Amino acid sequence: MPNTKSAIKRLRQSERRRTRNKAARSQLKTAVKKVRAASEPEQAAGFYREAAKLLDRAASRGLIHKNQADRSKGRLAAHVKRVGGTP
Repeated sequence: MPNTKSAIKRLRQSERRRTRNKAARSQLKTAVKKVRAASEPEQAAGFYREAAKLLDRAASRGLIHKNQADRSKGRLAAHVKRVGGTP
């Protein structure tokens, strides 16, 4: 347990951030799964746009590394092309 007043505050802050980051990461994973599960080209392209937006936002906020976001977007775009859509 934290002993100082500042350590108690840091604990509160980190707990708030952890729950917020966890929710954002979960939303991101769900969006990526939707793209992978989509079988219709138009549907896959729409889900891809949403996932790409979330990946960029997560990278800018420091949830994931920028390179990871770019790599994920590239792989998802390739998947959408295989399905027959345009990313």
